[in-house]
Amino acid sequence: MDQAEQLRKIIKAKHVSKSGPLARVITVTSGKGGVGKSNTSINLAIWFRKMGKRVIILDADFGLANIEVMFGAVPKHNLFDLIYQGKSIKEIITWGPMEVGFISGGSGIAGMANLSKEYLNYIVQNLEELDSIADVIIVDTGAGIADAVLEFLVASGEILIVTTPEPTSITDSYSLLKALRRHPRFSPEVSLIKVIANRVENEREGEALFQKLNSVVSRYLKLSMTYLGAIPQDAKLSRAVMQQTPVSLKEPTAKSSQAYERLARELMDLKEGPKVRKRGMAGFFSHIVAGRHN
Repeated sequence: MDQAEQLRKIIKAKHVSKSGPLARVITVTSGKGGVGKSNTSINLAIWFRKMGKRVIILDADFGLANIEVMFGAVPKHNLFDLIYQGKSIKEIITWGPMEVGFISGGSGIAGMANLSKEYLNYIVQNLEELDSIADVIIVDTGAGIADAVLEFLVASGEILIVTTPEPTSITDSYSLLKALRRHPRFSPEVSLIKVIANRVENEREGEALFQKLNSVVSRYLKLSMTYLGAIPQDAKLSRAVMQQTPVSLKEPTAKSSQAYERLARELMDLKEGPKVRKRGMAGFFSHIVAGRHN
């Protein structure tokens, strides 16, 4: 029995006895860098907190440290320390503004496929703790079509893709969705894909952007997507980024802050709930480990 099968059995056995709710895992991604993906993750997290939800962000963009830069805090530990240094899940969480939790992925995930059953058991126990610590876990991926990014997307039941009106951003978003569609373990019946139009002049431009992307995606990839909403161009957002403070905290009445609030409330709409398949964090990682064995 390989490690992936071991992990699936461990998680299945634990879920049989687990009575508490599973965390909702939302994965935020983009076809290219610099389109506001990490900003979206942080500001959605802030509004979820304002709505009374407990939130943790997993920074899975291993090449950059955008989340910790925007938080203005350097984490002492990361996922690597959980897996290889015996740290507990609570020890690797850095608490940022409004008690939004933050976990740095580090290089820990890359080695998960080579762990023993005992190690996997230990990791699952720790990851399961996140379900009691957080209502929502936001996974902030890297940009583009790297294997690591696609593995996170395949494992996720809820994908938010951030794009801008720039032609290269739209093209790269299509390329990402094309790579995802071709992935052998991707299931369009399981994963909900929602589009956020960033840096638009108005809602009309955001809707036009979505229609442009959606028309080619539905025609050539046969993928179903929904339009979540738009984030307008906002000088206050740019200033908040320079000051390493989420705009939703620094300028809650700014037009970008209000747009993030609308997106957060749309995501938390009770009518959406039954459609969202919750796996919890342990279940999320089981798919990633399984993929590294296939």
